[in-house]
Amino acid sequence: MTVELEQDEQEVERVTRWQRLATGSTTWIILILAGMIVAFSVLEPDAFSTVNNARNVATNAAILLVIAVGMTFVIITAGIDLSVGSVLVFAGVVSAKAMNGMDGDGWDVLLVGVIVAVGCGLGWGVLNGLLITKARVPPLIVTLGTLGMALGLAQIITDGVDIREVPPKLVTSIGVGRLFDQIPWLVVIAAAVAVVFGVVLAATRFGRHTYAIGSNDEAARRAGINVDRHLIAVYGLSGALAGLAGYMSLARFATTTIGGHSTDNLQAIAAVVLGGTSLFGGIGTVLGTVVGVFIPAVLANGFVITGVEPFWRDVAVGAVLIAAVYLDQLRRKTQYRD
Repeated sequence: MTVELEQDEQEVERVTRWQRLATGSTTWIILILAGMIVAFSVLEPDAFSTVNNARNVATNAAILLVIAVGMTFVIITAGIDLSVGSVLVFAGVVSAKAMNGMDGDGWDVLLVGVIVAVGCGLGWGVLNGLLITKARVPPLIVTLGTLGMALGLAQIITDGVDIREVPPKLVTSIGVGRLFDQIPWLVVIAAAVAVVFGVVLAATRFGRHTYAIGSNDEAARRAGINVDRHLIAVYGLSGALAGLAGYMSLARFATTTIGGHSTDNLQAIAAVVLGGTSLFGGIGTVLGTVVGVFIPAVLANGFVITGVEPFWRDVAVGAVLIAAVYLDQLRRKTQYRD
């Protein structure tokens, strides 16, 4: 009887290990990305497996990555931020107005522009956090409301017409400029954001508090964490990074692209969830988000090169997204069973 019990326990442990491996938050999604890269490299080695193409993919993913890093913190707290796309537009509009109102085209003008953009984003993020924590309005409703407010104000400021005049130095130095003539500055900025906030999330008290609140906010309060203040800081971070993304968008496109960011929020959420961050909070990494951002970017690029209709990218991403949420639920059930 004892032998049979031990065998049953060993079998359960073996199954549990395989389930944990199969539902790992980052490992399986890295394997999917690696598989896509290998597949496209085999199909079109001369077009896909080049430095120029890798540079294009990274540049296309840079702005979304900056937004997604902030979204990672928000979702780990079991929140949501639907306003990031509109905040990006608003920050870009105000930043462009501020830079165009100054004389010259020097680095001082560009510095003012980035400060204004990040400041605008921070303001919207803090407003979100205050309404969520002090007014006790659900994050979905608050950020849905500020989504409309930020976009509406941007259109009021510009009369609904894109601002097409930005400092030329912004475009030539940051928009199309490269570090060591090889790495686009937009990619450098996005990588720096990912590294810095990846370390913050993984190795600082701020990161530990973020996980704790997402796992159980009431337990976090009893442990002495100021949950309201932390959530305001998290939503402020999300807004500030959306503002930075607005500045990067200005640099890349040399215009405010008011109508071009309506789905940025959904793309950022999809990237974060694809990267293994749980919609239920308490689980996630910035590394996973980086991988989640590059999956649709690589798919889009690979489909164009191989001649596949680019609309199939949305189908593939949607399928993987549903699988990611399903595996997250499976992982949670496994944890509860353990």
